[in-house]
Amino acid sequence: MIINLRKNLVLFVSTLMLISCQGEMEHGNVNHIRKVTKQVDDIRLLSADKAPGDWLSYGRNYSEDRFGELDQITKNNIDSLGLAWALNLGTTKGFEATPLVVDGIMYVSGPWSIVYAINTRTGELVWTFNPEVPRHYSEIACCDVVNRGVALYKGKVFVGTLDGRLVAIDAVSGKKVWDVLTVDQNESYTITGAPRVYDGKVIIGNGGAEYGVRGFVTAYDALTGRQVWRFYTVPGDPALGFENDAMKTASKTWSGNYWETGGGGTAWDAFAYDPDLKLVYVGVGNGTLWNQEFRSPGGGDNLYLSSIVALNIENGTMKWYYQTTPGDTWDYTATQQIILANMRIKGQVRKILMQAPKNGFFYVIDRTNGELLSADPYVYVNWATHVDLETGRPVETPFGRYKKVNAQIFPGPAGGHNWQPMAYNPITNLVYIPARDLSMVYGQVKEWTQTKDIRSFNIALGGDKNSITRMDTLAPKERGKLIAWDPVNKKQVWEVGHKSIWNAGVLSTPDLVFQGTAEGFLVAYNATDGTEVWRYNVGSGVVAPPITYMVEGKQYVSIVSGWGGAGGRSIRYTDQFYPGTIYTFVIGGNQLPPTYPRLQREYIDIEITSDEAEISDGKKLFNQYCQRCHGSPGNGGGAYPDLAYSEKAKFDIFNQIVGEGVYLPLGMPNFGDRLDAAQIGSIKNFILSTARELKTNEKTSEMNGNIH
Repeated sequence: MIINLRKNLVLFVSTLMLISCQGEMEHGNVNHIRKVTKQVDDIRLLSADKAPGDWLSYGRNYSEDRFGELDQITKNNIDSLGLAWALNLGTTKGFEATPLVVDGIMYVSGPWSIVYAINTRTGELVWTFNPEVPRHYSEIACCDVVNRGVALYKGKVFVGTLDGRLVAIDAVSGKKVWDVLTVDQNESYTITGAPRVYDGKVIIGNGGAEYGVRGFVTAYDALTGRQVWRFYTVPGDPALGFENDAMKTASKTWSGNYWETGGGGTAWDAFAYDPDLKLVYVGVGNGTLWNQEFRSPGGGDNLYLSSIVALNIENGTMKWYYQTTPGDTWDYTATQQIILANMRIKGQVRKILMQAPKNGFFYVIDRTNGELLSADPYVYVNWATHVDLETGRPVETPFGRYKKVNAQIFPGPAGGHNWQPMAYNPITNLVYIPARDLSMVYGQVKEWTQTKDIRSFNIALGGDKNSITRMDTLAPKERGKLIAWDPVNKKQVWEVGHKSIWNAGVLSTPDLVFQGTAEGFLVAYNATDGTEVWRYNVGSGVVAPPITYMVEGKQYVSIVSGWGGAGGRSIRYTDQFYPGTIYTFVIGGNQLPPTYPRLQREYIDIEITSDEAEISDGKKLFNQYCQRCHGSPGNGGGAYPDLAYSEKAKFDIFNQIVGEGVYLPLGMPNFGDRLDAAQIGSIKNFILSTARELKTNEKTSEMNGNIH
């Protein structure tokens, strides 16, 4: 009897051990995810280039070069690249995130700062984390409720939320470990950028400069959430003292009561890190107000707006800075991606950083000391003639600051390059930039008063109808494009034109460049000459950048489709609009793409009784409160619906939607505290009147077509 019990006990223990061993070996289960995510420590992040099969941080490595050296997928076999799997994430609005992958486990963020974990071996969702961002934050997010990505460190996933929190999530379970409020929620702060982990610290910035805030960057202990240091990017009220010498120095470059409008300088996207120098490179944004005439009367450089600042990782003190646009008055942020490289320039290998900020010049800077090595226009520029390499300052054109004229300025506030990441290929020695030639007519307003409502833009731009409007007769065709830039020889090597000015970030592999487009394609180009070699129709516009990684000995390329963001809320370039979907490709992939219901749209046709004055008032109110998201009625819509195509039932409850907030859980603001019933009725009648006119014109056009 005792012998049998012993045998049974041994068998039981052996069975448990076998199950445990099998569990350890099964990729994608709890034990596997725990093991591989806990291994993402400082050493793994430092040596990301030695493990090209994973994509462990936002730009793949600390240099943020977005170069995947995997070479199974090449220009010679890309014809065989096909769909391995696709996953519908079940929500619309813009997807801008770069996924992270460690041993086949993917982490990616989406609208409203929601985080998803996916097993790439099966294409199945592991868990979803919803930080439950209050939906009224949609109104103080300048550029949609997007999120650009997460960070991974020692078994935790980190995400910055739209309402200004930094959250640590258990990588295995998707449960919150800790969160910390990084901003004052009584002000117009938001977070849309991806955090980074350097030296055991999570680095996070914020946005909100259009509304009136003071920018800063904060480092938190990655394990506990304890604040380690904070660096303000612009000075505060001198009466309250200065946080450090950098702020004291900066205050001398401002004038007037600049702190009353916040100052701006939000660091909402760009970071890179040199572990040998122990320096974090931070891209700083535009000023509040945009217009320097009101922000800092009398001028001044307004440090550290539109600058790259190099901060000590241990304590956040500034070692050096370089200001790309002194006294910015155009919204020329320097928050665009920063790439680090070691490059031979004039016979000497230099530790450099590269940036193509909004202002249209491509900068190569010595990252050890901030010395400017080169600055050349990568798109059409007319606000400055060149950058003086001796002083490091742009030489501005006489009309550049639009003080006495309304002037067509290149680039406009969308920039020659925006947040969509570029990539550097050390084999071709080219930088691939999602760029655009685009302008805006800038002008001075005669008078301006700050709006105290934190939901309102405070930029102080406009125009003077009594001033001359100067249009640029030499201007190129305005369009989006992908360009290959040679940073050593300081010239463009090739370019590909796009229909839209708003396209995706890029990925470079040894001989290919991948980019998604507004027209709904993932496209691959020959990295040397820009020849298109492959494309795949994902059906809906793409703004997020692709990544590449390896699982079970196979190279994959993944991208998240999902149209939206600042350039996609009110317009789109595809007939259909689908939910965010992860598409993953492999050589020999043969899966069919997902199918989605096709949108059937027809202009709303409801008879109204309204005079021209009411329609005119409704149009003004619509342009003030609705147009930024919905676009003009009849334009087709983007990530947000074109209201001219709304269902009748929506207009039956129009007042409840606009004035009572019944759609607030969906992110539609409640305007009841700003619009009365008569004003809401005017907006409704303007939409209905416009829709009926469009429908009448459409029928007339059809009749004429039949006649001819």
